[in-house]
Amino acid sequence: MKLRVLEKNTDSVKIQLQGVSLSYANAIRRIALSEVPVMAIDEIVILENSSIIYDELLAHRLGLIPLKTDLSRYVLPEDCDCSNPLGCPKCRILLVLDSGANESVKEILSGELISEDEAIIPIRSDIPIVKVAPGQKVKLEAYARLGIGKEHAKWQAANVSILKPTKKDDADNDYTLEIESTGSLPAIEIFSKAVEILRNRLQEFTEKTRSLKK
Repeated sequence: MKLRVLEKNTDSVKIQLQGVSLSYANAIRRIALSEVPVMAIDEIVILENSSIIYDELLAHRLGLIPLKTDLSRYVLPEDCDCSNPLGCPKCRILLVLDSGANESVKEILSGELISEDEAIIPIRSDIPIVKVAPGQKVKLEAYARLGIGKEHAKWQAANVSILKPTKKDDADNDYTLEIESTGSLPAIEIFSKAVEILRNRLQEFTEKTRSLKK
């Protein structure tokens, strides 16, 4: 198998896969979309919300804000050894929002979310959350954790993952994979993690097959 990076930047990557079966290449494509974990806000404790939108809608908006993710420092809740339903510093982080309007209408933005981990923050500071009128306020605690796209769209690492033949006249084991990141992870890291997940899954399958023969 040969890999060649054709194009690469933080948000997208195009990789040529040579000597790879269609099923294997397509498995990487699917895993990049649905099984590479990223951080997203999952639980909200609202302390005050005098804005015009309901608590549930506010929580939904916060959950869809992409967060920068560091997979080397956090684990999925189901893989954490804390055995705590509330989580721990290895599997969950806290972000706080405390904002309101004084004399004029104000738009509360994602940059006002204060994270206990400076590495886990919204990918942009100008994502709108809610507008508040003078005297209105939003104060809450938001808890983020790792998750995967097939659990909920807010945990999708990639917006786009496309596989196509490199050459129209010869599609035999030569494909081009294009991945576009949501911004939580660099696109090349999404690819690498997808390959790692597939490799581990195949290894686990092989070991179980061997145990059956015994």
